[in-house]
Amino acid sequence: MGRGIKETTGQGMERTTAAARVHTPIGTLGVAATARGLWRIEFDARRIRPARGDAEAQAHLAAAVQQLREYFSGQRKEFDVPLDLQGTPHQLRIWRALCAIPYGETLTYGELARRVGLPTAAARAAGRACATNPAPVVVPCHRVIGGDGKLHGFGGGLPRKEALLQLEGSKAVRQGKLFEVKK
Repeated sequence: MGRGIKETTGQGMERTTAAARVHTPIGTLGVAATARGLWRIEFDARRIRPARGDAEAQAHLAAAVQQLREYFSGQRKEFDVPLDLQGTPHQLRIWRALCAIPYGETLTYGELARRVGLPTAAARAAGRACATNPAPVVVPCHRVIGGDGKLHGFGGGLPRKEALLQLEGSKAVRQGKLFEVKK
């Protein structure tokens, strides 16, 4: 399965985690990695506290932090840090599809559903899977917009979603399709 996104139940797995807080233009992110890859990113670093972890976890954490810094400085458009994400088969399909959305592009929740073989009417199910994304920014759920062409739902808040899309120079942002023009 692509980039370490795999189906697991989490049972019987011991996880040694390395974690850090990273200051970014959208606030402090809590970033955690295991020996298998990037495990979590949290906005405002609410639950992630710095931790050493084992050598493999430290290496994945260092790679994730470096790639995030490059992304926020405009030097990186794709992430290639290994991922260690667990979820249901539906969530995993959606997260894989999110990773395939190119930098600066957006698509609707309905189109996201269609890309994983669901009817467009399953847009809400796709949205729920986006809402449970354990590694936002790297797994770019911010690139998904509502069927009405507007911003909808984002775990980090709509101002952060807007900022990420602006950072990427999204075509929808350039064309003025996502945001109200303030007079």
